[in-house]
Amino acid sequence: MPESTWKIREIRNQVSVIDGKRAPSKVLTNVRYLHSVLKQWLTGNVWILGDRIVYVGKEMPENLSATEVTDLEGKVVVPGYIEPHVHPTLLYNPQSFAEYAAQRGTTTFIADNMTFMLSLPNEKAFTILDQLKNLPFSFYWWARFDSQSQLENEDELFTNKSVTEWLQREDVLLGGELTGWPRLIDGDDLMLHWIQSAKLKEKRIEGHFPGASEKTIARMKLFGVDGDHEAMDVEDVERRVLHGMDVTLRHSSIRPDLPHLLTGILEKKLAIFDHLMMTTDGSSPSFYEDGVMDQCIRIALHQGVSPMDAYNMASYNIARYYNKTHLHGLIATGRFATLNILKNEMSPTPESVLSKGVWLKRENQKVDVLPPIDWSVFEDYSIPFDISDSDFQFSMPIGLQLVNEVITKPYSINLQFNRKELPAGNEESYLMLIDRYGKWRVNTMIKGFDTHVKGFASSYSTTGDIILIGKSIEDMKCAFHELKRINGGIVLAENNEVVVSIPLKISGRFYDGTMEELIAYEKQLTKALKERGYAHSDAIYTLFFLQSTHLPYIRITPRGIYDVMKKKVMLPAVMR
Repeated sequence: MPESTWKIREIRNQVSVIDGKRAPSKVLTNVRYLHSVLKQWLTGNVWILGDRIVYVGKEMPENLSATEVTDLEGKVVVPGYIEPHVHPTLLYNPQSFAEYAAQRGTTTFIADNMTFMLSLPNEKAFTILDQLKNLPFSFYWWARFDSQSQLENEDELFTNKSVTEWLQREDVLLGGELTGWPRLIDGDDLMLHWIQSAKLKEKRIEGHFPGASEKTIARMKLFGVDGDHEAMDVEDVERRVLHGMDVTLRHSSIRPDLPHLLTGILEKKLAIFDHLMMTTDGSSPSFYEDGVMDQCIRIALHQGVSPMDAYNMASYNIARYYNKTHLHGLIATGRFATLNILKNEMSPTPESVLSKGVWLKRENQKVDVLPPIDWSVFEDYSIPFDISDSDFQFSMPIGLQLVNEVITKPYSINLQFNRKELPAGNEESYLMLIDRYGKWRVNTMIKGFDTHVKGFASSYSTTGDIILIGKSIEDMKCAFHELKRINGGIVLAENNEVVVSIPLKISGRFYDGTMEELIAYEKQLTKALKERGYAHSDAIYTLFFLQSTHLPYIRITPRGIYDVMKKKVMLPAVMR
């Protein structure tokens, strides 16, 4: 049965404010606000009781006893921003990301559940979701249907029971993203059953179709897909809209596509803005120094999109797509009191932020400290094994060539090397993936990651297994031992000394601290890697996608070196 946002007594109290029998908790006066349906700037007063708007219009309440009244003359008010495609454990954790994003006006999040699916039984994962509900943000979730890699135990993790339990939650709004969509074409009826189950519960299905042809888009629409965020040019946008999909325009650390997508849409005079949304697609921490959804709105305004459409693409359009306009995306009676107060309509980073009736920011100052989330449902990350020289055997014919941040192609290994160290300046490095518990390993070479990295270790990866990269076996060991000592994280070592490390205390995957602290760590790591020949823009995403079989062409996975296009293991993992 669907949950009610407000109990009967709460609703009676809200109505009593209209009747003058109860004072509102807050009133905002002289408000020039965006009405997202009318697409007009209106002026009025906003009455709030607790976390809900109880009236918007010209009137003032009869009863103002103990009411906080704020005059907003000269300011502009818009709905709180919604990030519709969040990967909330990309080094940061859901709470730290939300607190940081809220200071920039983004207070509603539709978030990936992958880390929970891979790390926790559902009953424990749901305790985290329920804790997040108690914070003055709005968290909604995806239900993943595949692991995005090749796991030996995928069938044990993505069971019909487990996926169905996620789909039954009211705060799960979509199935996907469908990184494993080729399985649908190959006849995977269980995945199709999950899609149909989600649709019966009036949830959306989100695609993941980079470079997809028109026929592939048509097939996916027939399977039940509602939208996609992988358009890379305006033709991709048109193709998706043509076949009835809504499109989320992406601006992320590895795909900063939003400016040229909007330019193409405006140049072609496509009247499709009501069917467009925007996302930062789970970018690396330092990318967010320029903002979250406010960054996307700023780009849209700069490209010449009307303010009405720019703000709607980051609020109302998303709420309407997910059938949540009764709560979000609209400054009107009955909605959550989630509002951004701006200097003017061309300045999307708010001066003040109200989320569910709670001031999180006032006059450019953070004003609320929130209680921490209890992450103890994740087991303490420790590495219960050690590595030895026998693990560092790299006599194999095929390696991974890093074409850009995330695409890896196979290459034939011809390098002559001694066993302990590769020459500095060479593009090739040792690459090893080791099971989180030390049961197996996969050894190969990687070309194009760096020229001078001697030892690098990371417990941050798609599957939570350990990645080792380097030219020096001794320094790879040094990085591993430091990783073991700090109980998870990312470590760069050189000449048997640690150069940079990022502690990832929670599950070995995400940071237990503020975004500001994490951004400083990440920038230090990026600087050190670039000084050692990392030629790409986002090392964090390189780590994340080395195992990800939803992208071409060859991947290192728990099953071994995997050919994505041929769907087969080229070199199997070795038991330790």
